[in-house]
Amino acid sequence: MSPSSSSPLHLAVALDGAGWHPAAWRDPVARPRELLTAAYWSDLVAEAERGLLDFVTIEDALGLQSSHVTEPDRRTDQVRGRLDAVLIAARVAPLTSHIGLVPTVVATHTEPFHISKAIATLDYVSTGRAGVRVQVSARASEAAHFGRRTVPPFRFEDLESPSVRELGVELFDEAADYVEVVRRLWDSWEDDAEIRDETTGRFIDRDKLHYIDFEGRHFSVKGPSITPRPPQGQPLVTALAHETGTGAPFRLVGRSADLGYVTPHDAEQARAVVAAVRVAQDAAGRATEPLHLFGDLVVFLDDDAAVAVARRERLDSLTGHPYTSDARIFTGTPVQLADLLQNLGQAGLSGFRLRPAVIGHDLPAITRGLVPELQRRGAFRESYEADTLRGLLGLARPANRYAATTV
Repeated sequence: MSPSSSSPLHLAVALDGAGWHPAAWRDPVARPRELLTAAYWSDLVAEAERGLLDFVTIEDALGLQSSHVTEPDRRTDQVRGRLDAVLIAARVAPLTSHIGLVPTVVATHTEPFHISKAIATLDYVSTGRAGVRVQVSARASEAAHFGRRTVPPFRFEDLESPSVRELGVELFDEAADYVEVVRRLWDSWEDDAEIRDETTGRFIDRDKLHYIDFEGRHFSVKGPSITPRPPQGQPLVTALAHETGTGAPFRLVGRSADLGYVTPHDAEQARAVVAAVRVAQDAAGRATEPLHLFGDLVVFLDDDAAVAVARRERLDSLTGHPYTSDARIFTGTPVQLADLLQNLGQAGLSGFRLRPAVIGHDLPAITRGLVPELQRRGAFRESYEADTLRGLLGLARPANRYAATTV
């Protein structure tokens, strides 16, 4: 079920190092010496919250950043190294009060039990503003960090080969099971399982803790969790979905997510992608459930379009080639971007996740330029209207599946 096309837009920003352009760290407004400090990340999220954005996502991975899709590179002229996204979110949570915090976690190689309690803890620390962005890893170098499975190395030109496609399907199917385990663990404590009755000496009602007894191809998890049910009941689950030729990423979003990120480059493609995800959602038996779809765009944003173009060209000259991305790259003014977002929104997208090309420049341009322009058009909120991330997105707090079974 998609939100109404007349609804105000939702906005998020994707935070990654100094920005999404590889030369962002060399921009005069960048803070390269502070990338690994808590103050840097606190400042970014505070700026996003001043702009009334729905949430921020924080990038993460199991290997160093790379200019190659399939393997690490040996470059020394681009940002390499990062902090743990979940821990960043936990650090900035007490310093914010409304904005959602959505760290990236890699389902491949990691354990759903650990992530379930980490995100549940983040939901407590943020008083109901936690989410998670689930991604997969197909890099052989990252598999080698763990030594528990073998992922064959492959080249970029092998991406369309049958073996690599089969690997992709396997990884996304595993991620769907991963999310299912995480969700069941969040529900493994009923909301009133904690009694805390000093008179009787009972702290919990053991009958309201439930084994999840998950048995699948990839995981066998008994449960229950060691962390009580999160304040939101179910923190927001999100995932990025590209067209891969197999439909596996769309199936993951359709089956498992509350919100999916897609990367259409125009309105026609947006309609096609939205339709494909809705088909996957229907096939998963979730046709009546709300599922937000956000369009991803990289943005170079300035009051003068020529200045934005010149800034992008300067950064490209530093890397020696034009910047490319899986998402559409927008270069222009807040007015032009607002026009584009409203046009794409009519194709069935309920919001957008913007990737600032240079965070120090483009994040404030979003919060202080784009947001006021959308507000002027009546297309974005004037204040925060809910205390939880689910509430900001118009999503109800889900009933506990095990409590319903007990009743």
